[in-house]
Amino acid sequence: MCDTGGDRLFNVVLVAPEIPQNTGNVIRLCANTGSSLFLIRPLGFEMDDARLRRAGLDYHEFVDVVVLSSYEDCVRQISGKRIFTFSKFHKLSYGDVAFIPGDTFVFGSETKGLPESIRMGVKPQNRLTIPMVPGNRSLNLSNAVAVVVYDAWRKNGFAFDSSG
Repeated sequence: MCDTGGDRLFNVVLVAPEIPQNTGNVIRLCANTGSSLFLIRPLGFEMDDARLRRAGLDYHEFVDVVVLSSYEDCVRQISGKRIFTFSKFHKLSYGDVAFIPGDTFVFGSETKGLPESIRMGVKPQNRLTIPMVPGNRSLNLSNAVAVVVYDAWRKNGFAFDSSG
């Protein structure tokens, strides 16, 4: 189980991730930023997948990784935290938000994105996008997570504040 008390900077949620290398990269990112990672089934790989381990370089021991059966289970575990969903269909830029320690960032799968029911299940001001030039489809999942987490951390002075 993951300790989602106040000792992690941010919570990252990947809903039905499909590519082990992307998830491995996010594990490494979370370890290096003091963030927790929630993976929502179904997963497109096994947690002992060599590609996942290789991409995460065994950083999984330095990060709280929780695999859950449903998004609703995740919401219950992070109760009380602000939740932000990310999608190319949203209009508000993540850059316009003042993130605080304890915030939760929810991303969808590489091929299907985030289900509409999850995207629309948060307040309109918490439905965010990562700006791109017109006509492009999307960023790589692990790159999108890195953009958001590092910018949120930067906005908090790169401090590891456990009061979230």
